[in-house]
Amino acid sequence: MLWPKAVKERIKAGTDREIVHSYPYRSACPSTVWGELVENATGELFFAGFTNYFLWLDQPDFVGTLRRKARQGCRVRFLLGDPAGEVTRQREEIEDVALKVSTRIRITLEHLARLGPAEAVETRFSAPADAVNHISLSVFRFDDQALVTPHLARLVGHDSPLLHLRRHGEGGMFSRFADHSEELWSRGLPVPAAGPF
Repeated sequence: MLWPKAVKERIKAGTDREIVHSYPYRSACPSTVWGELVENATGELFFAGFTNYFLWLDQPDFVGTLRRKARQGCRVRFLLGDPAGEVTRQREEIEDVALKVSTRIRITLEHLARLGPAEAVETRFSAPADAVNHISLSVFRFDDQALVTPHLARLVGHDSPLLHLRRHGEGGMFSRFADHSEELWSRGLPVPAAGPF
């Protein structure tokens, strides 16, 4: 009688089947998880973090990887916060750390510029009206999987929790977060060619 109950309690059912793993800190998610998700994606890579700065530190030759994925036909997108935006300035005051939010965004823009205009990598800034919703939730998509970080109070991204999700149909957690990032993307603004950086 106890064994079936114990098994049933450990088997995921319903929408919680979409939760592959949870981490109390984004920094607790191994870099190999990120690398495997990027490498295994064939149709969609969407990095909708406000700065996406850590990716360049975490993943070896990330520019080269993005270039290769784009050439293989994978759609690669980056949704960033505006480094000159009001929400960015406010967040810098809240975080009160030496490596400012605007600097982290500019570092990402600098790395993306190395890809050159020939690469099929799309980049937008979130619209000013959406920036507060963007900065509070990072969604990173890899085909039918996602890593999601809800940002807590005054904490920087690596100190906030992370969920690893896998799509199991429509209307689940994956779709909810994917729809959120797509909505922000739909209103996003093009990054100026010369860049504000």
